[in-house]
Amino acid sequence: MKSLELYSSFLQLVRLGIGTSKDVKIPNDVDWKEIKALAERQGLSAIVLDGIEEVRSQKSDVRCNLPDKFFLTQWIGEVLQGYEYRYKLYCRAIAELAGFYNSHGYKMMVLKGYACAINWSKPEHRPCGDIDIWLFGRQKEADKFLESLEFRDESLETVEKVKSVKKIKVDRSHHHHTVFYWRDFMVENHYDFVNVHARRSSAEMEKVFKELGSFKVESGEFSVEGQLNGCSVEGCKIPCVEILGEKVYLPSANLHALFLIKHMVSHFAASEISLRQVLDWAFFVEKHTNEIDWDWLNDKLNEYGMSEFYNIINAICIEDLGFDADLFHDAQYNLQLKDRVLADIVNPAFETIEPNEFIAKWTYKIRRWKGNAWKHNMCYKESRWSAFWSGVWNHLLKPSSV
Repeated sequence: MKSLELYSSFLQLVRLGIGTSKDVKIPNDVDWKEIKALAERQGLSAIVLDGIEEVRSQKSDVRCNLPDKFFLTQWIGEVLQGYEYRYKLYCRAIAELAGFYNSHGYKMMVLKGYACAINWSKPEHRPCGDIDIWLFGRQKEADKFLESLEFRDESLETVEKVKSVKKIKVDRSHHHHTVFYWRDFMVENHYDFVNVHARRSSAEMEKVFKELGSFKVESGEFSVEGQLNGCSVEGCKIPCVEILGEKVYLPSANLHALFLIKHMVSHFAASEISLRQVLDWAFFVEKHTNEIDWDWLNDKLNEYGMSEFYNIINAICIEDLGFDADLFHDAQYNLQLKDRVLADIVNPAFETIEPNEFIAKWTYKIRRWKGNAWKHNMCYKESRWSAFWSGVWNHLLKPSSV
């Protein structure tokens, strides 16, 4: 199957899966193994399966050659186990972690993963990985307190049900967050929203994120704007939800908007992003467009040199993923550059995975740095060489990041 036909069929199935299109123009000779592999690489295996289910529901005269029963049953099983069941475990782990912090006087905000998933039409069909949290500036003391405790380790219990205990180890070798494991999920406990050593603009943006991610006291009490899923405290600008009875805070609309774009920029300019990340943005805008201060956001994106990338991502959401153009407030873009960005997302020239051997690894890094030069001007305001030396300093500070 030709690549263009493959990518076209894939995007049609994505649109069918998210409900932005009902059109079916998938060739009869579609290679379902290639479609499935591409969906897995993009983090959209469940969404594409939803698209196939939509095709199956269509009238027979527009149905294409669907996967065989064995292949489809296997795919459904993978989604049930790897997406839906794991999402339940993910929510339980977040609730337990929030409960731990709540009971010891800490407030926990979730970033990325869960905060994005709840905007999807089927949250359980967004892949869930790490748990990213923000403790409102109290990360250091919270980590120290966590390490001082012993926890029941159910996996080490004997047949006689003798309780075993374990201590949680906190890894401090990473930039802008520490790492520990809660149940089977890696937790990234952020002390900065972005890596402030990577670029000068990142250090400037971090001040904005810290301001947006801090509680503002009004009338002597903490409060939230609006009410989400029954969580009701009045008067502050940090929204919250309840997960299995535990209060969990979410980024405000402005914080989340700027953070999602910055996060995509960082990954795209360095190596690659996936359509799952683009959908995170699209579903967020669809749900919160009236809460975002669009003039403020545009000013910030202009200030930090991210406007062109932002407009192109909006264009992909509209033209290629089928979202309503009115949600994105006058996206303007270069069509040729939009197509190049989409092609790089679907089939990146340089991936995040690097060779293990030292010389091959650094040869690949240099090739990728040169090959991704075209991305720089649409993502950053600094010169490439300024960014290069910031990156060198970044690695010297944390050698494990090399």
